Amino acid sequence: MLTTALEDFFHYLQVERGLSDNTLQSYKRDLKQYKQYIEKVEQKSNWDAVVRQDIIGFLYMLKDSGKSSSTIARAISSIRSFHQFLFREQIVSFDASLHIETPKKERKLPDVLSAKEVDALLNIPCKDPLSYRNKAMLELLYATGLRVTELISLNVSDLHLTMGFVRCFGKGSRERIVPLGDVAKKAVEDYLQLGRNSLVKKQRNENNLFVNQHGRPLSRQGFWKILKAIASEAGIQKKITPHTLRHSFATHLLENGADLRAVQEMLGHADISTTQVYTHVTKTRLKDMYQTYHPRA
Repeated sequence: MLTTALEDFFHYLQVERGLSDNTLQSYKRDLKQYKQYIEKVEQKSNWDAVVRQDIIGFLYMLKDSGKSSSTIARAISSIRSFHQFLFREQIVSFDASLHIETPKKERKLPDVLSAKEVDALLNIPCKDPLSYRNKAMLELLYATGLRVTELISLNVSDLHLTMGFVRCFGKGSRERIVPLGDVAKKAVEDYLQLGRNSLVKKQRNENNLFVNQHGRPLSRQGFWKILKAIASEAGIQKKITPHTLRHSFATHLLENGADLRAVQEMLGHADISTTQVYTHVTKTRLKDMYQTYHPRA
């Protein structure tokens, strides 16, 4: 009974809500651990027997095992969605997750690169198809603020270089249009003319914009390795992830006077409060600059 309802919920998330594989995997990790707790610790075999105290017990178990407040908040979100589904589908007679409080997340400011560090990272000499591809990927990522999954999922048909924009599909398959600057546009054009054809070779029907050396779609792990190697070669000491360029994109726009709503639209954030973290980043950087350069700071 426990497993069947879970599988029905995962099918609902995938088919009806159209969640990405990464988001779906997060739900699965949280809820399979939750099911195991209900089964082994609370010794219940029916979701209708689960009460609010059982959920609280599971959350305390996560806390005692050293899980962060953000991990616990994500687990609560998964459990709420699941119990709401159970109640809506009349699998249970009440929603046991009602009035479960979400712990406040620690507000961790994202790491960003300075303009000088971005220049060093993007200063890739183009000498072969792979270097043209790498240059185009990083320029595109910094120019648009795309998530890495959105970047590697781009098809050639998503580019509208004449008009100067790129179309992508974000979380929940939401479509958005993001402007493309001249530098990134030139890097992508060079890649299409001087790099991609050599990489796809016999895979002429491949639609993905960015491919690996075998002409197949590039993976997240493949992109991560490329970025680490380029950052190391550029002499960047900061810990850098694919998301660092997205954070830098947003921060640099706001520092130069961009409208917060426009940045929200370009990032594909459903809620503007998610975008507002970058206003805190710019204030922190302003304070650091003051402390560094003011003679009486």
